Amino acid sequence: MKKNYFSFALVALLFGFGVAQAQNAWINELHYDNIGTDADEFVEIVIENPGSYTLSDFAITLYNGNSGGLYDTQTVDNFTVGTVSGNFTIYTWMPASIQNGAPDGLSLSYQGTVISGQFLSYEGTLTATDGPASGLTSTDMGVTEDSSPVGESLQLLGVGTSYEDFAWQMPAASTQGNVNNSQSFGGSLDPEPTNYPTAFSAIANELSINLSWTDAIGAQLPRAYLIQGVKPGVTATAPVDGVPVAEDLDWSDGIATINVDYDVEAATFSTLLGSTEYSFYIYPYTNAGANIDYKTDGTVPVATATTVNAAVISFEDFATGLGVWTPYNVLGEQVWIGSSYGGITFAKMSGYAGAAFANEDWLISPQMDLDLYEDINFSFSTAANYSGPALQLYYSQDYDGAGDPNDFTWVEITDQADWSGLSFLWVESGDVSLDAYASSSFYLAYKFTSTDVESATWEVTNCLVMGVLKTGIEQNDVVDLVVYPNPATNQVTVVADEDAQVMVINLMGQTVKTVPVVKGANSIALTDLNNGMYLIKIAYQNGTTAVNRLMVK
Repeated sequence: MKKNYFSFALVALLFGFGVAQAQNAWINELHYDNIGTDADEFVEIVIENPGSYTLSDFAITLYNGNSGGLYDTQTVDNFTVGTVSGNFTIYTWMPASIQNGAPDGLSLSYQGTVISGQFLSYEGTLTATDGPASGLTSTDMGVTEDSSPVGESLQLLGVGTSYEDFAWQMPAASTQGNVNNSQSFGGSLDPEPTNYPTAFSAIANELSINLSWTDAIGAQLPRAYLIQGVKPGVTATAPVDGVPVAEDLDWSDGIATINVDYDVEAATFSTLLGSTEYSFYIYPYTNAGANIDYKTDGTVPVATATTVNAAVISFEDFATGLGVWTPYNVLGEQVWIGSSYGGITFAKMSGYAGAAFANEDWLISPQMDLDLYEDINFSFSTAANYSGPALQLYYSQDYDGAGDPNDFTWVEITDQADWSGLSFLWVESGDVSLDAYASSSFYLAYKFTSTDVESATWEVTNCLVMGVLKTGIEQNDVVDLVVYPNPATNQVTVVADEDAQVMVINLMGQTVKTVPVVKGANSIALTDLNNGMYLIKIAYQNGTTAVNRLMVK
């Protein structure tokens, strides 16, 4: 009899555990940001067979990415009931505010426990410090609303009956309270695409490569394409059915991937290495999530292109404060700061602090040696709002890198760039040619001014100086410079014809290492250098020099 009681208790325990794990519910749609003032923010969830549960046992909790703490929560019994599709019911909640990311997140829980896979975040990941997700690390949705217009949202698409069957898509027309665009609960799956796209081509544009193709045709059209970019010496690996490949633009492993919807027929890979051949493979697919079905048989279309002999001389996106740019405050208490909004990091300046104040504040680039380059261009993006003096752009060839910029010669080139107007709309500057101003000691600067009557707010990001290494950088006609191995890791060997000085120069023109060498082979340690491209220069006592490239890995 005791054994029977034990068996009954065990069965009851197992049955109760099964019920606790059986909730089929997920976050289905989200709108957290749009251009201008945020409007109509909401969260949408789906629950299968909601009549089997008490709705107040389900809750959405919103999380702040800076602290990891929750800032709002609501149980589903207070949500608005939307469309019913088969056994699935949609519920929506419009909180007072949903934070804009970099990162922030949300969880869906049942009876205080996060449902598996339902602690999500956008614009990065976070670890929760309280609430139902406490101690858990979020899963990045992989899509954002950086510049979405009002009326769009992030939403799942695909065919299936559980979260794993779907995939997050880039902003699309909002379907709040209804089944999402390209989504079906329990419908039939599409077969593999019939054909590959045609006319797949790659064209290099400086350090970017533009891809184009003609969409696949046939009995079964693709939903989208996976494009896989591959660097030299790396072997492409075909995707596997049922395993979605997320966007990954980190080339550190030699491969980058993006997903592009059907009908777009174009894509761009940017900020690539110079003088490098890249290969790109394109795989059409249907469905999403665990049901994704790639076409990989036959001959996969491939396109190749080689970037120009160019280099990134300086780049700053202000992801860590003001980065390598230096502020100089001439007048006023307000100063340049690093900031972020909607996943975009930038330098920000305003003379307004409860009222407008008179200010003069400069934001100055690092020193650059532009004599090594030709076809030099500077580009950036700005966003502005409110009335006040416009931001100005200058360059200097005699600035000392530390003093009051008004004590040196600066030439204004503001009119050579395009600038933002109002409403914090981001505007790309276009290419500002620097060839006519190039020197061995070159600085760029933004000059902000405001008055005690009015002050605009200016935001600047993606400050990129790019140029083509002059003839002779790869092969010097004066003397040979033998450097090996190249790429190098911990040390490099430099062969000198006579006693000399060897200088290692970064691509901003700054000498980061100077080493005396003797005739013959000399080993130079590299352990104190960051990975990347450098120039290595040898200078002999008779005045002859040679320059070569050095890649540190």
